[in-house]
Amino acid sequence: MLALHIDGLVKRYGDFTAVDGISFDVPEGEFFGLLGPNGAGKTTTINSIVGLSKITAGSIKLFGLDVTTDWRAARRLVGLSPQEYNFDRYLSIRDILIYQAGYYGLHGKAVRARADDLLERFGLTSKAKQIYTRLSGGMKRRLTIARALMFEPKLLILDEPTAGVDVELRLELWSFLRELNREGTTIILTTHYLEEAEELCSRIGIIEAGKLVALEATRKLIGERTLQDVFLELTRR
Repeated sequence: MLALHIDGLVKRYGDFTAVDGISFDVPEGEFFGLLGPNGAGKTTTINSIVGLSKITAGSIKLFGLDVTTDWRAARRLVGLSPQEYNFDRYLSIRDILIYQAGYYGLHGKAVRARADDLLERFGLTSKAKQIYTRLSGGMKRRLTIARALMFEPKLLILDEPTAGVDVELRLELWSFLRELNREGTTIILTTHYLEEAEELCSRIGIIEAGKLVALEATRKLIGERTLQDVFLELTRR
């Protein structure tokens, strides 16, 4: 089954076309990279997938469910770790996770146990009763990913998940994401760290000016070069 099917996606804001007719598929279980310069249309594409942005034209399906007509069922299958922090500043970080599950109709002891498990897995147990503004940047990033996993989505979308974190934490997150993918979770990653995409992604799509300009298996795309060489070559065009 395809985890994601995008067909002719267009998103316009007035006279500006942010995404211009892109199409691609992500099979279930893949670790897929979506790269591009700032303003290329990556986040707009992600927002269209998860329902934060209304599609101008084209279609998107998650595990066969149309995100427009079957939006309620489709959104239960996808978790988003956004680039920007958008936590409730008055909740403890444990309550942030528990409240997130509530949006999906989940509650009770199982949810509290899931929150505690994720806090432990991301090294946040000692901070469980604190508000997020007291966390370091790396801890906030870990909390963002933990929140996206609270309802055990089949597809996890990570928008710049390691931005601003130190090298040690980045490597820890890489290890965790590889394990999560091996367990069956489909992952879509956007990143400006090209070595991150090389290390994690089996295929990579590159967006520039709202258009998909490359889509290949990672090793085929880079060949004998690095992804940085390929990326620079494509953006020069």
